[in-house]
Amino acid sequence: MDSEGAVTGGTGGTRSVAAQTVAGVVAGAPIEGRMLYAGLRALAVPEVPVARLWHAATLLREHRGDGHNAALVANGIGGTEAPVLLAISSACKRTNSAGSTTCPRQSWPPSSTAYAAAAWSTRPAGFTDGGHQTKNRSKTLTDELTAPAYDALSPDELDELIAGLEPTAAAAQAADS
Repeated sequence: MDSEGAVTGGTGGTRSVAAQTVAGVVAGAPIEGRMLYAGLRALAVPEVPVARLWHAATLLREHRGDGHNAALVANGIGGTEAPVLLAISSACKRTNSAGSTTCPRQSWPPSSTAYAAAAWSTRPAGFTDGGHQTKNRSKTLTDELTAPAYDALSPDELDELIAGLEPTAAAAQAADS
């Protein structure tokens, strides 16, 4: 395996096929309401297979991310509340740019105290039933908004794409641990 393969997993041929398949998905994905995705899609597509695959994967990630932002807003979760929702979801301590901090609910910004008022959370690290429902609605809507990007692939093509990307995903996970 070449040094590029050692970093990304797979072979140049595997990455080239995966990049071509993902590029087909990207070409058919809607841009409406997806500003970051649309902006990135306007960039030149790299020639090197691994760079082309990385670019296409970035586009798909941002396509999903833009849809996720829309789903959050549709469920009453704004930009200030989203990180707090993530912390509650992850059962994490509240964090700030200086690192992890623990602080009483009374010191949270007014927008984040809306969770208690909206019955999304009864404590900093837990959801109520209503909080779980809101999170699940957001996740479901995110999936629904993302799905049209993959309509260009048949079920067999999607399975082939997933199988082709598994070595790259495994290499990335190994590098992360």
